[in-house]
Amino acid sequence: MRLYILVSCLFISMVSYTQEYYFPERNAVWETIPVKEAGMDSKIVKESIAFANANEYSGSRDLRIAILEGFKREPFHQILGPTKKRGGPAGMILKKGKIVAQWGDIKRVDMTFSVTKSFLSTIAGLAVDQHLIASIDDQMDRYIWDGTFNGKHNSQITWRHLLQQNSAWQGILWGGKDWADRPPREGGLDDWQYATPKSPGSVMEYNDVRVNVLAYSLTHLWRKPLPQVLKEEIMDKIGASTTWRWHGYKDAWTEIDGIQMKSVTGGGHSGAGIFISAEDMARFGLLFLNDGQWRNTRLISSQWIQQATQPSVPNVNYGFMWWLNKKGPRHWEGLDEDIFYAAGFGGNFIIIDKKNDLVVVTRWLEPNKIGEFMKLLSKAF
Repeated sequence: MRLYILVSCLFISMVSYTQEYYFPERNAVWETIPVKEAGMDSKIVKESIAFANANEYSGSRDLRIAILEGFKREPFHQILGPTKKRGGPAGMILKKGKIVAQWGDIKRVDMTFSVTKSFLSTIAGLAVDQHLIASIDDQMDRYIWDGTFNGKHNSQITWRHLLQQNSAWQGILWGGKDWADRPPREGGLDDWQYATPKSPGSVMEYNDVRVNVLAYSLTHLWRKPLPQVLKEEIMDKIGASTTWRWHGYKDAWTEIDGIQMKSVTGGGHSGAGIFISAEDMARFGLLFLNDGQWRNTRLISSQWIQQATQPSVPNVNYGFMWWLNKKGPRHWEGLDEDIFYAAGFGGNFIIIDKKNDLVVVTRWLEPNKIGEFMKLLSKAF
């Protein structure tokens, strides 16, 4: 009798759970929910979409041109990986997994730039969950002994430092020089190049060379290409399409166990990174909205997601390659402080709002308009 009651309770629990969130099957028609049923004002939702369409990213739709123009201040900057002409504004608003609204071509595959970083940090989270990394506070030279982390300075760097972009790693990787990536606007480049490096963990510096060092390190840790890890551990399990791709620079090859592997990038400001549709971005966001579970299968530990969305000491608005809406320079006034999001060049965003059970994906929205867009959308509740 007790066993029957236990099984019955478990069944009821599973049914109520599956009814709480909707998880779309691969290649199935994604279910929608009427705006009113989602507890939102249809007029304001329409205004939000109109705002997104009216504030398209001002850079060229030829992203090779947009990249070169956007990063022309960087010495030695060049395109090292593939690029792709982009589409127009697009996006999705999900309530508990169902589509409340969409605009543009949500199946189109486009570059997603630094949104890639949030996928990359998830690969590190999987490594922690599977005990490939004992502690994120371990020094990197314990895992990568090929010279990448040699020397008094680089040997201090930990996984945490790389994940929070405050490693201050020094060196050259795939032709990219750490000091030439996003140099400061004040002072001469010579002063910047030869300045005493910051102590690891002390200052956040948005720097793709150092992010690519993390990708390189994770490739050697997993002993297989990171797109394969992402596909097998996450994307196949959340029913993502087969259209997404994760690229590296053309010469970014490394040998592991006698096999040549491409080391991918964590961004696209020299080309490469993840090319993906808005639909697949939304699936990834839904996994994080539901605390790392897809239906009744846990893919990412809740402990990792909690760590990944904690503010770093140098930057209260940055966790493990997720932006956080905490009180700070990047705070969206009037919106919940527990919101976190992935952000990329050109106005690519995956926004997770747990308070309202929302995932919002926007593509090619003028980046400085995202706060205004979210404030407008919040008025729909």
